[in-house]
Amino acid sequence: MTVHFIGAGPGAADLLTVRAVELLRTAPVCLYPGTYLDPEVLAHCAPDAELIDTQYLDIDQITEHLVQAHRCGKDVARLCSGDPSIYSALTEQTRRLDAAVVPWDVTPGVPAYAAAAALLGTELTVPEVVQSVVLTRTRARSTAMPESESLANFARTQATLVLHLAISRIRLLAAELIPDYGADCPAAVVYRASQPDQLVLRGTLGDIADQVESADLRQAAVILVGRALTPNLDCAQSHLYDPARDRHRPSRAV
Repeated sequence: MTVHFIGAGPGAADLLTVRAVELLRTAPVCLYPGTYLDPEVLAHCAPDAELIDTQYLDIDQITEHLVQAHRCGKDVARLCSGDPSIYSALTEQTRRLDAAVVPWDVTPGVPAYAAAAALLGTELTVPEVVQSVVLTRTRARSTAMPESESLANFARTQATLVLHLAISRIRLLAAELIPDYGADCPAAVVYRASQPDQLVLRGTLGDIADQVESADLRQAAVILVGRALTPNLDCAQSHLYDPARDRHRPSRAV
């Protein structure tokens, strides 16, 4: 049988892919991250499916559930918040499954930063303003960051910056970013994007920490920083859609 790693998206039940919904409907076992998921997502599961919340389990306990289901001949839907390609511990889990000779596959989902940008109504790459997006995190009591991936190094690029798992340190992070981005640089925080209790905070690096602390946000929030977030931003025409671009189609040789 197969362990299906499924991107649960930002949490809303109607933002799963068609493939994800079909896998949930047919899997006898479902492991899910209760901290980040709207419970309505689990309504896609079969009524008799075994549901296991992983928020209180370590990696070995999670793996044991996956391997045990395989031994019993049961497919598993392993839900990951957002998309499995970012901060999902996919590598750690699949390495253990390979060692246990348990087959697995991956179904992508809507990443949290994309859901946040959608709520903001913002394109993160704007012609001649910014053409790169940096997805990163910072370290507090969590896994160490590679030395080359310091926040200061990323700030020097002036790219649109998306910070995951960092909301509890936003005042320190804003202070670290201001020298490169400026205190007036637009910043936004999106809490539980697409879920019933979602919250959007807009401001600048100079005031966003005050807003976050007033709202008492401590988890499940994405921080976005960069000039692409400027309201009513005036920008250049992209080459692809520029009316001045020559779109003449050469005639085919007969």
